[in-house]
Amino acid sequence: MRLRGRTFAIGLLATLALAACGSGGDDKGSTSSANAGGLEKTTISVSTSAIADHSALYIAQKRGFFKEVGLTVKTEITPSTAATIPRLMNGSLDVAALAYFSIFSSQEAKAGDWRVVADAYQAGPDVIDLVVPKDSPIKTVKDLEGKRVSIASRNSVGELAVGATLKTAGLDPAKSVQWVGMAFPEMPAKLLAGEIDAAWLPEPFLTNIQRESGARVLADTMSGALADFPIAGWAATSDWTKKYPKTMAAFQRAILKGQQVAASDRKAVEGVLPDYTAIKPDVAGVMKLGVFPTSLNATRLQRVADTMQEYGFLKGKLDVAPLLVPLPQ
Repeated sequence: MRLRGRTFAIGLLATLALAACGSGGDDKGSTSSANAGGLEKTTISVSTSAIADHSALYIAQKRGFFKEVGLTVKTEITPSTAATIPRLMNGSLDVAALAYFSIFSSQEAKAGDWRVVADAYQAGPDVIDLVVPKDSPIKTVKDLEGKRVSIASRNSVGELAVGATLKTAGLDPAKSVQWVGMAFPEMPAKLLAGEIDAAWLPEPFLTNIQRESGARVLADTMSGALADFPIAGWAATSDWTKKYPKTMAAFQRAILKGQQVAASDRKAVEGVLPDYTAIKPDVAGVMKLGVFPTSLNATRLQRVADTMQEYGFLKGKLDVAPLLVPLPQ
């Protein structure tokens, strides 16, 4: 049985259409065909979120990997995918860490033509859990029937993950809970105030709320059918990758080195987290981390699109291979 089918938000389509007609990406002061590396553009803006998933970028920045390939990278924290995608479309951002769910939804809805230039993050055990207050009467996932469950937004990887968890417990995700869209930083306070009954929280919010209030983990949503699920990648528009192929390849080389360090050296991840998140060093030292992939594998990412189709978030089969840009050798 599938979840109720959904189409990508009409409002987002309108927003993207307007954004695409916007500034068009003014490259004054940031392009050069005569620079030492032959890059079409030597300064780029890259967007992330203030969560552990994107720490490879900050490792690459801190260790000079971008400088080595002739790039100056301006990093920026954006609050949501809805805020990030229009800016990629109008050229005010060059590259962003985006959830694969958002990339594939937007691609099918023809709300953008995307390319994944590197993998970013994959789920691990207990990195994104459903939590309830320590004194909550909710003891099992089945007890969520009729309850208010917060996720970052509807039609998202959060709804997919929690929905799969509900379905495994015998509940209908389309009817059994009240979905509440909410930014991650708001969820802990709302949960403890009783304004929601359960929250879908990634790190560091997950460790913070457990340490500070004794909140209980109700379920690991990235287990079972969603174990080791690919979460996010480094993405750009197709037009951008065609216009700046050498710049793109330089970014790929540098971010891949960052991914390799993040994958092999937890201390390196812990070292940059306080620089761009509200994660304190003591929390960084104990929080759970997922996996930082160091390759770009079509078979792995096809799993995301196929799971989205299975649960009704894509209307048809989406072939992800054409959306992946091969990593430079």
